Amino acid sequence: MGIAVISPPSLNVLETIFNECRTIAVVGLSSNPSRPSHAVARYMQEQGYRVIPVNPNEAYVLGVPAYFTLSAVSEPIDLVSVFRRPDQVEPIVLDGIALGVRAIWLQEGIIHEQAAERARRAGLLFVMDRCWLKEHSRLRSSRGLS
Repeated sequence: MGIAVISPPSLNVLETIFNECRTIAVVGLSSNPSRPSHAVARYMQEQGYRVIPVNPNEAYVLGVPAYFTLSAVSEPIDLVSVFRRPDQVEPIVLDGIALGVRAIWLQEGIIHEQAAERARRAGLLFVMDRCWLKEHSRLRSSRGLS
């Protein structure tokens, strides 16, 4: 079995996500400021996005009540940003599909081809192995994103 080559997301997909997905459930969001999930979610908030923490080990993160699971979130979600191990991705994608989210984003280092295919078949935008903060910053400076 060869190494999978991950294609970068198209500029159109990134711009659609950044411009239209304003409410983001962050699965695996930690209250520890040294964790990447915390830094990325704090940046999301600073850019005007609504962040919904999803972590069974947290009560509040970044001043927002945390949900135990993604399926427990009771409000509309546009994007699910995932900070979990690859072996935990598929159930999150299934929950995202069931909740009717628009997009799923797997952070850097998280790759799950089967979950990507399942999400795409369900009509979701899907990004994997990319940092939301880095991609947003790059496009914001080069394209004038809000």
